[in-house]
Amino acid sequence: MHHDAKVLRATLTASLMLVAVATAAVAGPFQDALAAWKRGDYATEYSLLRPLADQGNADAQFSLGDMYLQGHFVQKDYAKAVKWFRLAADQGNGNAQTALGAIYAEGKVVSQDYTEAVKWLRLAADQGIPGAQANLGHMYAEGQGVPQDYVQAHMWYNLAASRFTKTFEQEPRDMAVKSRDALASVMTPAQIAEAQKLAREWKPER
Repeated sequence: MHHDAKVLRATLTASLMLVAVATAAVAGPFQDALAAWKRGDYATEYSLLRPLADQGNADAQFSLGDMYLQGHFVQKDYAKAVKWFRLAADQGNGNAQTALGAIYAEGKVVSQDYTEAVKWLRLAADQGIPGAQANLGHMYAEGQGVPQDYVQAHMWYNLAASRFTKTFEQEPRDMAVKSRDALASVMTPAQIAEAQKLAREWKPER
């Protein structure tokens, strides 16, 4: 079950796009910052995001963290990226929790820590964030930070595949489907049935 290195990037891109879609009808500086991001005007995006992030706006903190991770307008600074992601994640922002979980799982931005990865991914997955669900599925498939459990892995992959519904989420959806199907090939029919039952019964926490 090899974990594709593109999962982290696909997760972050999809998460930022979801923030843009979810807040498209909201007037004010944050909506203006997202409009600037979509047209590639990162200088304007940063000038609008930074005051909001300093005031404690979790979506702005997440978006600012992504700017530092990507090196958009600002110099790449992984420590600052993690700082802003954590501030947003501590407020319950599922996208920031997903980003932190993926970062700790990959171990390139910070020291690899599967336990910390699972902690953040679980919080976001329980909210219904598909990127977190896909990554949590991988953790169960590999036994990283949790005991290896193919039933749980299949459930989370299945949930992620069903919740990646936007056009821009095709790549992470394809990854989740491919991982789920590969896992199913080494599972018993009873295990698959149990995983599908768990996925049907799952409800997001709010």
